[in-house]
Amino acid sequence: MAKNNSRTARYALGKSGITVTPIGLGTWQFAGGHRGISGWYWPDLPDLTAQQIVKQALDSGINWFDTAECYGNGRSERLLSESLKLCGVKNGDVTIVTKWWPALRGADSIRRTIDDRLRALDGYSIDLYLVHQPWSLSSVSAQMDAMTALVESGKVRSVGVSNFSPHLMRLAYKALKRRGLPLAVNQVKYNLLDRSIETNGILETAMECGATIIAWSPLDQGMLTGNYHEDPSRMKRLGLMRRKMYGFNEDRIEKTRPLIDTLKRIALKHDATISQVALSWLIHFHKGAIVTVVGGSKPAHIEDNAKALYLELSSGEMAEIDQVSCQFRQH
Repeated sequence: MAKNNSRTARYALGKSGITVTPIGLGTWQFAGGHRGISGWYWPDLPDLTAQQIVKQALDSGINWFDTAECYGNGRSERLLSESLKLCGVKNGDVTIVTKWWPALRGADSIRRTIDDRLRALDGYSIDLYLVHQPWSLSSVSAQMDAMTALVESGKVRSVGVSNFSPHLMRLAYKALKRRGLPLAVNQVKYNLLDRSIETNGILETAMECGATIIAWSPLDQGMLTGNYHEDPSRMKRLGLMRRKMYGFNEDRIEKTRPLIDTLKRIALKHDATISQVALSWLIHFHKGAIVTVVGGSKPAHIEDNAKALYLELSSGEMAEIDQVSCQFRQH
């Protein structure tokens, strides 16, 4: 079970009434090696390893888990629920976030597929249900009406979106408000190497709507670990798709090296890792407006990243990191 550590802060997910640790466990990698829109991205992950990852997250103080329909066509949801049961976690002990996949679908699919999501989670409630991408064949208003129906029927607790622009976020907020519900979150990419939500209106709009940002890829797929700056040859071990999609190349290594050097120097002062410093900045700089999900293919990855929950940077260190990374506000 999750340890009861009073030092672990709780952040509100918008006005949903749900509070979570600033870091949650992302389980995209649980789809590895399986069919589905995103299962191809990761290598096969043994069930036992997934169970160990979930246990490590709980032991590290993490109290929420992020999954999705498209992560292996429900494979991630099923493996998450199995792992939680083996850890003795009861429904309600943790917060579960999952997502509806909208591509080539209309809002009616939200209602038709919700029981599939609940079956995959096998006894665990959906605390927060997101529209995964702004790609539905139906309007945002129709999608939010369908989501509201799920809340009213007790099948989900709250509603959010993912990868929505400022305009679409406002439409979702207004549609939900008409039905008496808040927009809980917008889950988007955000990290020290991609701070574009600070200038493209997403962060500002989320604050206007009272929604929390859930940052995905907080370590930029590993670029913010410093491992590839220390040994650039490690990039050759990555899959071709990952290298191309996320810019793993020598030019980007050199462009980002000043930031990595700054993070490393601060990390040494705190007996911490570069990853922990990057995550601590992310969850503290905007004072409760942002939470994040971390993934990993080994329990040790989760143990290391979760230590950021307890790492407190000085205001001077936060400002220095802000200054060195400000070039990445435009992406």
